[in-house]
Amino acid sequence: MFKSKLVLVLILFLITVSAVSATHPAVVAQGPEYITYNSYNGDPEPRRVDEMVVGMWNDANPLTPVEHSIIAHEDFKQALRAYLTAEPAPDVLTWFAGNRARFFIDKGLIADLSDMWTEYGFDTALAPGFQALAKVEDKPYFLPTSYYWWAVYYRPSLFEKAGVTKVPETWDEFLGACDTLNAAGISPITIGTRYPWTAAAWFDYLNMRVNGPQFHIDLMLLKESYTDERVKKTFEVWNQLFEHDCFIDDPAAYAWQEAVDFMVQEEAAMYLMGGFITDSYPDELESDLDFFRFPIIDPAVPIGEDAPTDGYFIAANARNLEGGKDFLAYLGSQEIQQLALDELGRLPTRTDVDISGIAPATQKGIGLVQGADYVAQFYDRDTTPPMAEAGMEGFSKFWSDPSTIDQVLEDLEAERLRILEEGVEE
Repeated sequence: MFKSKLVLVLILFLITVSAVSATHPAVVAQGPEYITYNSYNGDPEPRRVDEMVVGMWNDANPLTPVEHSIIAHEDFKQALRAYLTAEPAPDVLTWFAGNRARFFIDKGLIADLSDMWTEYGFDTALAPGFQALAKVEDKPYFLPTSYYWWAVYYRPSLFEKAGVTKVPETWDEFLGACDTLNAAGISPITIGTRYPWTAAAWFDYLNMRVNGPQFHIDLMLLKESYTDERVKKTFEVWNQLFEHDCFIDDPAAYAWQEAVDFMVQEEAAMYLMGGFITDSYPDELESDLDFFRFPIIDPAVPIGEDAPTDGYFIAANARNLEGGKDFLAYLGSQEIQQLALDELGRLPTRTDVDISGIAPATQKGIGLVQGADYVAQFYDRDTTPPMAEAGMEGFSKFWSDPSTIDQVLEDLEAERLRILEEGVEE
């Protein structure tokens, strides 16, 4: 009798578990096939879409559901190293491209994606610059999925007023435009360097245009010397902008948003800035705002563009590596990149996403980046944090007194060597 009751209780228990599992797929996530996904998409709209994407996956893949954790952005950045060294680590994680990913790749904490790259068509679907960004030593580790572009923004009406008849494509044309604008009483370029990351953008572009994106990235990775003659040449070309009086006076007095006012008030014509400039630009004036590619200095040099990029990777220590690869492929698919564009306005790294319904300016920005040979991140994303801090301090010193080139470069090289010798990490 006791055995019969025990069997009956066991049968009822199994029936209950089966019923719960059928109506609550999360319970299935206790089985061996579930996939863990840690995300920093904690703001309301990104969270909504993140949860939508996971829900779509779970509906279509009930036997391999995703266990989804959303962590506040800053907390996620602080916790990532702990995630990746856990036993086991989460399978799929959100992160930034560039040195932020390379740091963990070099430590063997991010999985090689070579076996899935071709299988899921990423070798043809991603634009060339993002292909290069995804790889270290020709092996893909990071899946870039969204970005924003940088460019030289300008007011066409001020160009016309000053007599600048052509959007500058070469360095000589750019310097000529500065001279023409100055002659008309218009400051050529506005910038706010109170927080010096805006000056770092000038170094990024000038170094890529003078020496090529590969040298620039090697410098960011501390593989090249800051006292190399090629870096000095970059600063010498930069100095030509000061010689032609291209910038507004006293930019250190302004934050980047405050410097936008010089364009709004028709006192300055151009601004090297990310696409987010439109967030601080009056809506009623946006019809008189356009942008162009940072001018070419050496036509023989491959084109690099700054386009800070977000995406995903798989932990080398993942518990469900194969399931993680399937889910990663889903996150990078045409369907999900289209959804991210339509729902959040996130620009796709794939070339097969339909962009016909978005604003012409956004289409132009996508074309600018997809036409690049290499997509860099930004100075403080591409190099180590201590080097970024020293670099931006050096750029500010150079901006205040361009005659200090040699001293600035010696200081930066000393910092590079210190970081290498002491093994300073993030």
